[in-house]
Amino acid sequence: MKRFEDKVVIITGAAGGIGKEIARKLAGEGAKLALVDLNEGALHEVMTELELPEDKTLLVKADVSKEADVKNYVEQTLVKFGKIDGFANNAGVEGPAKPLEELTEQDFDFVYSINVKGAFFGIKYVLPVMKQQKQGSIVNTASVAGLIGSPNMLLYNSSKHALMGINKVAAIEAAPFNVRVNTVNPGVINTQMMRHIEEKVAPGASEVARAAYNDAVPLKRYGEPEEVANVVAFLLSDESSYVSSSSYTVDGALYNV
Repeated sequence: MKRFEDKVVIITGAAGGIGKEIARKLAGEGAKLALVDLNEGALHEVMTELELPEDKTLLVKADVSKEADVKNYVEQTLVKFGKIDGFANNAGVEGPAKPLEELTEQDFDFVYSINVKGAFFGIKYVLPVMKQQKQGSIVNTASVAGLIGSPNMLLYNSSKHALMGINKVAAIEAAPFNVRVNTVNPGVINTQMMRHIEEKVAPGASEVARAAYNDAVPLKRYGEPEEVANVVAFLLSDESSYVSSSSYTVDGALYNV
């Protein structure tokens, strides 16, 4: 039997590089999926590319920074599927790359509204469902940036540190109800987000930034989105039934913390 046969999983940021690969991985193992993203057109493209059946797939356009949108995607999932077994709390943005004294209130609000508020709202509305079911697994996509500091990336780093704190508290509160909460912490992964970061770090010379990141990784390569999805699938599955409040780095040994 496939690991996710008859399981229902919500994935936010499902149209992005990692989100799409989580969807591919889980669909291949029998999951029913609620795919959530702000880009509705891209969600339809994911559904088409992955050949997802309509009876096992729900597409929901949502701005995760808006509480009403989050409540709606949870409610729609329950209406269509009747339960929520797993939640890949994956939506996020990298934000600006500039010295802290140049950051604006608008910069702060943008990054924190998605990376912190969006993640918090997701847990807020998914966790009560799982508590009532007396089972479930939540995987928050943090980052190695949530474990270390990086120059010119204050908002991204600090927002992921905040998510790590949310994860710890949620795991403790969820444990008595047989619900597990963990983070996956990717390093440099071959996604569009990294293309944005490379260009921001080295405007007009993104190839130089890419080579520097690549050389800094002990495995001497970028990770691929499916390598992150493999870890997320493990954490969502019953194979990790005694794993909670943990953080799994997927970074090619880049950061030893």
